[in-house]
This record gives sequence, structure tokens and C-alpha cells, in this order.
Amino acid sequence: MTGTESIRVEAECAGERLDRYLSKRPELSLSRSYAERLIGEGRVLLDGQAEKPSKRLRGGEQISICFPEEKPTEIRAEEIPLDIVYEDSELLLVNKPKGMVVHPAPGHSGGTLVNALLGRPGPELSSINGVLRPGIVHRIDRDTTGLLLVCKKDRAHRALAEQLKEHTITRRYHAILCGRMREDEGKVDAPIGRSRRDRKKQAIDWERGREAVTHYRVLERFSEYTLVECRLETGRTHQIRVHMASIGHPVLGDEVYGPRHCPFRLEGQCLHAKLLGFVHPVSGKYMEFDSEYPAYFEELLQKLRRMS
Repeated sequence: MTGTESIRVEAECAGERLDRYLSKRPELSLSRSYAERLIGEGRVLLDGQAEKPSKRLRGGEQISICFPEEKPTEIRAEEIPLDIVYEDSELLLVNKPKGMVVHPAPGHSGGTLVNALLGRPGPELSSINGVLRPGIVHRIDRDTTGLLLVCKKDRAHRALAEQLKEHTITRRYHAILCGRMREDEGKVDAPIGRSRRDRKKQAIDWERGREAVTHYRVLERFSEYTLVECRLETGRTHQIRVHMASIGHPVLGDEVYGPRHCPFRLEGQCLHAKLLGFVHPVSGKYMEFDSEYPAYFEELLQKLRRMS
């Protein structure tokens, strides 16, 4: 997004931090870190005055945002095969493989989903999230497989970002957890924020964390592991991994939030974005897609069944 944007703070948002308020506005599609950067650079004015990211809003203020001119992208297009589940003029759904990073970041300048999307014939991706994340509405971790939405048009991006904000997009993940769960279903309602001990990790933080809700139900039990379906109300970074670890059942293969030793060669957590449902931004019709387990996931399930 470039140019200048002007918005009026709603009365019901009184008391909200300036950076958090901006990150929640669906038409802006800003991450909180990018909002903080814009504020720190003096590109955000509150009633004509520069403020700190932590400034508490009163309600009724006028916010002016001057976005920087986007530099020409240096992301290279790469001919990487993609599993396209659905595609039309507004959006597409990709079945992301294990080990693929969604967009370029330090240490991952190539081989990402964005590199692959730019390498397709006649690439056309929404520009809302800038040159490093064109078309990307939401993300899944590098070692998480499954369905991911990509937008071609800005109007589709804005509409789907609003659905994400309102928690109306259906997202169901399947995960193999460590340990045999006793209860058949449950809910974890615990706020998540960046860990105060390790900035590379997320953690449950009752004081400064953001709302996070995960519903889960058991699909199959094994002698030492459990296959579950997780339904997300929110979409925080590493949400399922953090929430499941918090109740004593980390995702199998998760070296960050689970045990370091794994008896299987997995190269990352057993987590699959299996089902994705949303209202199409143009037709208004509800669409739902389901993806099969990747080979490693299905093979592991068969092994666990034999071992039980």
C-alpha cells in the first residue's frame, strides 16, 4: 500500500493502543510490527501529532498514515511446481508442501511460496501486503502442510482479511499429538504473545498476549499418540503448537515446543491445514476445500496403527 490513508477512530476503540488499533483495521492489512515501524518513522499522525506506538486512543481522533513508496521488488521469480487446489480471477488455493516458507525473510530469500507464485505464467497478485508478501492473506509455518489462500486482486484481499478478523473463515487442522488424550474434545482459551524468555518463540501471556482460542476433538487414539482436529477461532503465530503444548500434548515432531527427541524422522511438526472454508469475495457463495494428508503424515498414521 502506498500514498496517504486517513481514518477516524471509533468511539468503542477508546483505550486501545495506537499500534494495535492499526493492525486490526482490515482495510490496512498491517502487521503490528509494520504499524510500529510506520509510527516510529513519524508516518502516522494522530490529530496531526506524532505519537508513540503505545499511545492510548480516546476515540474520535483522526489518524493520517503516509505510506512509503514501495521499492521495486527484488524477489526473483522461480519455476517451482505448486499444487493448486482451486483458482479463479480473484484468488487461488495452494496445498503447501512441508519445508516451504511462505514468503521471503532473512535466511529464506528463495524457494518460497511467493517465489513460486511469481514464477507462474502471467502472475497477478494483490499488493496490500507489499512487495515481500504479494497475495498473502494468512500464513502457515514452514513445516506445516496444507491449504493456504492467495489473493490476486486487492478487493478480494480486503474482503478475506475482514473475514479473518471476524473469525468467519473455517480453518481446521489435523495434528498428531504426543501422549494419549483422555478427553474426547476440549477448548484452549489462552492469550498468546512473544515469549519474554526467548524472542524467537511464542508463549501464553495472560498480561500482554492477544486473544487466542483453539477447539480440538480426538479423531483417533494410539498407544502413545493422538490424532486430533483443531478448529481455530483466532490465528496467532504458532497457535496450535503453543496451545497443545500448554495442555501437555505437544505436536509430534515439534522441536520448538515439544520434546527434543523424536522417535521418528519427521523434519518438523505433524500438523496439516486440512480444511478451509470462506465466502467468495465476489460471488458471495460459501466455498469449502479439503486436502488429503501428505505422504509422510499418512505413512506415520499407518505405522502408529501397527504399533498400537
